Order: sequence, then structure tokens, then C-alpha cells
Amino acid sequence: MKTMLAAALLSLAASPVLADNTELNLWPAGQVPDQDQSVKEEIVEVIDQRIGRKVTKVTKPMITVYQPAADKRNGAAVVVCPGGGYNILAYDLEGTEVAKWLNDIGVTAVLLHYRVPRAKGDYQIGPMQDAQRAMRLTREHAAAWDIDPNRIGLLGFSAGGNLTAITGVCHELKTYEPIDDADKLSSRPDFLVLVYPAYLTTEPDSVVLNDLVQVTATTPPAIMIHAEDDPIPCNNSIAFFLGLKRLKTSAELHIYPTGGHGYGLRPTEHEVTHWPKVVTSFMQKQGMLGEQK
Repeated sequence: MKTMLAAALLSLAASPVLADNTELNLWPAGQVPDQDQSVKEEIVEVIDQRIGRKVTKVTKPMITVYQPAADKRNGAAVVVCPGGGYNILAYDLEGTEVAKWLNDIGVTAVLLHYRVPRAKGDYQIGPMQDAQRAMRLTREHAAAWDIDPNRIGLLGFSAGGNLTAITGVCHELKTYEPIDDADKLSSRPDFLVLVYPAYLTTEPDSVVLNDLVQVTATTPPAIMIHAEDDPIPCNNSIAFFLGLKRLKTSAELHIYPTGGHGYGLRPTEHEVTHWPKVVTSFMQKQGMLGEQK
């Protein structure tokens, strides 16, 4: 037990805590739209021996910006949506560790702290408001953060993959009243990365997309990563790919035989855990990585 806890703490120590990282509240004080008043206003961080920090009770959503070294930046950025069933955020496994990988390939990472746990009623609307706002604020700060406003992607895992998909599909949907100049900007991601996405189909074994992810001609190019033995069926990724294929939108689907769920980007003996190389290639083919400085 002590060995496992020590390993978890070592993993946290290796997470990218950059001297110049930036934290930015998504909403002005008191203006979080459709706030669920039943949730106490605090962020609770719990160390999990497998995934690192788990964050929940987020009622003041924000973004944390991790930048590569100046000589590595290529102008691309990715907003990262950790998973956790819309109940928690797997903050390190699917957040800070992903930011480090993106920084390693010259990409600015924008880690999204969206609202959890699930609100009563339409629990997806609050996180989608947060994701739309995060995309707009990232574009507004493009010059300050040394990024190209036309090369900003959205990447998510599990429930965060669901959030990535619905934000990519519903980018024209008005989910909140504009509050400042940032809200005049587009919330459309320039590309999507869905890693073992959840809740996209009408039924677990179906390849029929539910209403929120009925892809359109303006849905961004996307890449889907899934394992066939994942308890969250790979049909979610297949259905999204088929929807894009019907519209002749650029898309890639990578289904691997084994690997399960919740591996983040930690490499194991399963081939699926080497997905960062595949995604890097996809971004290059989409012209998103540009030229490294």
C-alpha cells in the first residue's frame, strides 16, 4: 500500500507545474450561467492511487494554461477535457499528464475545469457552456499566449470525450447569454480528439447517434481512439466516425483489440495506449502543428 501511494505521489510530482502557467476563471464573479445552487462552492482534490488527483464540486470553472518552452511552440493549442462520468475530473490521469505530452510536441495545453458533479436535470448543459466559453477565451487570448486562433483543438476522455463531441457538434448553439467581447468569437474547435468517448449513442450496442451529437457539415475533423474490450462500447466512436464519413468530413477511427478504459496516455503492453503518436500524426495531416520555432 505504501509503495502504491509513493508511486502516485511521484506521478503527481512529475506533472507539469510551469512557472508561467496561467489560471483564468471562465466567468466573471456571480455570472456562472445556470449555476446549480445545491452544490457547495469548493473544489475537492482527492489523491487516488491509480489516477492521481480527482477533482469534484467545481462551481467556479476555470482554465489552466500550460505552455511549451518558447523555442518549441508551434502555434497550436488544445483545450483538454478530463473524464470522470460528469461526476469528477480525473485531473492528473486525463489532465496534467496530457498537458505535459502536448507541451512536449510544442502545443499549448488549456486544461478545462468544467462543472462537476452532475447537476440536476440537464447535466450536460453546464459543462458545454464551460467548454464553449473556454474555446472563446482561448481565441481571445491567442496573441498573448502565442497561439494561432485558427489552430485550436478540443480533446476529451470518456465523459470528457462526450463533452468534446457535443461542443464540436453544437458550437453554433446559444447555450448562454453573451457577457463580454469574448462571446463574440467562435466556439468551434478546429479539430476534435475523442479518446474512449462515452454517451454518444442512443443505446450501448447501437451506432445511432443521440440528438446532441447529430453531426453536421460544420462539425470539425475528428479522430477517435477506442479499445474493443472497453466497457464503454467502441460503438460510440464508430457511430461518430460513420456520421462524419457520411458528410465527407475528414475523420480517423482507430479501434484496438484490447486495453479497456481509463488508461489516459500511460503506456502499457496494449497497443491502444500508444495513441499519442497516432493523434500527433492526425494533427500534422490536418495542418494543425505548423512549424516549430
